[in-house]
Amino acid sequence: MDPARSVRRDRQALLVVDVQASFRVADTIVADITALSRTLHTVATVERHDEAVTPFRAQLGWAPPTDEESLVPADRVFVKHGYLPPPALIDHLRALDIERVLVCGVQTETCCLAAGFMLFDAGLRPTLLPWLSVGSSLDRSASLGTEL
Repeated sequence: MDPARSVRRDRQALLVVDVQASFRVADTIVADITALSRTLHTVATVERHDEAVTPFRAQLGWAPPTDEESLVPADRVFVKHGYLPPPALIDHLRALDIERVLVCGVQTETCCLAAGFMLFDAGLRPTLLPWLSVGSSLDRSASLGTEL
């Protein structure tokens, strides 16, 4: 038996990574993530620009907005200013005694991957949901993130 599949539903959570207007996620994906979010404890991240914290504009010539919200309803939303979720997200999941985190969202090969590494290091068994994930403008299919 696959140990990841044996985790009780109440010990699982959904992490929705940066599903916000500026990243142009297809309505069907937003709807499918929203449907899943109604069945699990859901946390979301939103990327908000703060050049003093993460110099997106200086390094990439682009920056996310400073005020966007998650397009998916969540039990708790965490603001982040770079690729990694904030440490408070890990603390929150641990406080709920979560064992496995289903990860979906935007920028599979960067932000979802970074979240997965952070969850893995925290012992929280990340599992990417590739059908609910979108790659960057360089890889809209999200296949690069699933291959990494």
